[in-house]
Amino acid sequence: MAGGLWRRLVVVLVMVWALSEVGEGAMSRPRPQRPPKENKDEELPPPPENNIDINQMLGKWYLLNIASKCTHLMTHGHAAEATTMTLDLITLEKEQKLSVKTTTRHNHQCWEIHQAYDFTKVSGYYTIKAKDPKNNIQVTVLDTDYESYAILVFEIKRKKVTKTTMKLYTRSVAKLHEPTLLKFENAAAAKNFNLAFMFPFPTYSFCDTVDADHIINCIPTC
Repeated sequence: MAGGLWRRLVVVLVMVWALSEVGEGAMSRPRPQRPPKENKDEELPPPPENNIDINQMLGKWYLLNIASKCTHLMTHGHAAEATTMTLDLITLEKEQKLSVKTTTRHNHQCWEIHQAYDFTKVSGYYTIKAKDPKNNIQVTVLDTDYESYAILVFEIKRKKVTKTTMKLYTRSVAKLHEPTLLKFENAAAAKNFNLAFMFPFPTYSFCDTVDADHIINCIPTC
């Protein structure tokens, strides 16, 4: 019993660390050599070109690609598994929030991480609140057509430097379109992410069900 609890604690700590780095990824192709690290702040993402109708984004999405410079991805990106995100609307403490459930594998077991994004006054902008407001993560739905793809941007400021992660989600891994991938790569390139910082995700072996004791609530500390 003690050993099982310890293993679960280790898994939770690993997942929280991954979330704290504003992303998690996997590598299915060789990466070019990493260019020299730049010491300038990354710009905030521009607002979405169109108003985002979150109701049309509800449901299941498959994580296809990540653009990020976080150290966790650079070191452990090759070990991540196929990941899905499910969006829904919930009410917590009489306030409507965006429910985000991320499902992935760890040590051949399926895990599900629950988060709640706070709405803001701007369409397409959300906040993942932490105990310390300085650690809040800003989330932007940069682009989506609701039916096939969505590009999300995650940002957190640490020591006056803004760390940015971009994620490409698709509604179906069975219908992947090259223009969608190019759209994401172009959006990432505009934020100084080249192929050295892109991490494609597996498009197979997704989790269908998750045991109740493998559900982690990260509201609002993660």
